[in-house]
Amino acid sequence: MAFWNESMETMPREEIERMQLGLLRKLVREMYECSPFIHERMRSAGVLPDDIRSFDDYRRIPFMKKTDLRENYPDRLFTRPYDDLVRIHVSSGTTGKPTVVGYTQNDIDNWSESLARGMVSFGMGKRDMLQNSHGYGLFTGGLGVHYGAERIGATVLPASTGNTERQIMLLRDLPVTCMAATPSYLFHIADVCDRMDVDIRRDTKLRMAIAGGEPWSETMRGKLQDRTGIRVHNCYGASEFYGPMFLECREQNGFHVWGDLCYMEILDKDGEPCADGERGEIVVTMLKKEAFPLMRYRIGDISALEWERCECGRTHPRLQRISGRTDDMLVVRGINVFPSQIESVIGEMPFLSPFYHLTLDNENYMDRMIVECELNEDNLTDDMISLNRMSAELSTRLKNVLNIKAEVRLALPGTLKRFEGKSCHVTDNRRYD
Repeated sequence: MAFWNESMETMPREEIERMQLGLLRKLVREMYECSPFIHERMRSAGVLPDDIRSFDDYRRIPFMKKTDLRENYPDRLFTRPYDDLVRIHVSSGTTGKPTVVGYTQNDIDNWSESLARGMVSFGMGKRDMLQNSHGYGLFTGGLGVHYGAERIGATVLPASTGNTERQIMLLRDLPVTCMAATPSYLFHIADVCDRMDVDIRRDTKLRMAIAGGEPWSETMRGKLQDRTGIRVHNCYGASEFYGPMFLECREQNGFHVWGDLCYMEILDKDGEPCADGERGEIVVTMLKKEAFPLMRYRIGDISALEWERCECGRTHPRLQRISGRTDDMLVVRGINVFPSQIESVIGEMPFLSPFYHLTLDNENYMDRMIVECELNEDNLTDDMISLNRMSAELSTRLKNVLNIKAEVRLALPGTLKRFEGKSCHVTDNRRYD
């Protein structure tokens, strides 16, 4: 059983929590003194640094939200001058102004440390070669994974995104054992391999992958692993944290959240702590960030946290697979619909590929939801009876899960748009004027 930092990764829960409380108290004091934003929030809430003596006390500090990041664009949340920074990343800004995140050298080192622990936990090491098919540049995924792999001594092939046939050529010609990409791009690579008559098991040394950057389901993982023969490990993070930060170990049963780097709360709809294993909203405090601190940041993801010791031997809490977001909820004819619910249903259907698209429009002010799904190659048929049966099965299951009827359209394999980076599954064309 390999560890990157065994003494830290196997620390008992009591010691982890004692360490976290000390780091929280230190962080609160520093931020009160050097962050005008945090200082004003605490002052308005009537909280002083010396008031924080327990985790319950810490919950008196107001939340940070995504709107705070946008309203303080570009750098009013920075707590270090530019002379102290070594890098800047910028989010895509699809929901408004982008988020600009600064990094000191210590920030880069802590980010790399987190990923190094995660990579070793699922079997990566010095002898591995990582083909990094995440985009480089302003997106955090590419450079984050790159530095984490180099930290453990692995060889990095910075392939970046795009040019899928060249990606496959590199997989065939070089001893690549691990790949990093979005899950949808990994499926796309598998599709192109089929067209090129390339068998990943036979023609490459690829045996594991890191997949992140977009929502995906456990069923999708099963299909991808069965199809390619590689073990695919989920990744969780955000540019606000550092970037992709927490990975699954070899057990594939949750992301190990390193307690010396992050204090994570799971809260119910009333803002109260959830019990271990109970799902709620994730609230994140980064314990050692220097340039762009986060204190009680509501990222909007829904999950659960479990402290039970992992079979891999690690003791830090495990974050379960993200089941939805508070801010990607769609309201369709008064019903709350999450794209993750649709993805889960599609994953249950053996005759479908994981590619889908959801379109919303309204006619005469009545919402209409159209779900387009691709057939698997193995289930391609011109038998209308079979097609009608598959369409009806999908339609019925969607209605049972969503409590609303969707118009189902089955598409030919390979006809829905592919994305080399994050996929985009929803088009909302509704108008209310």
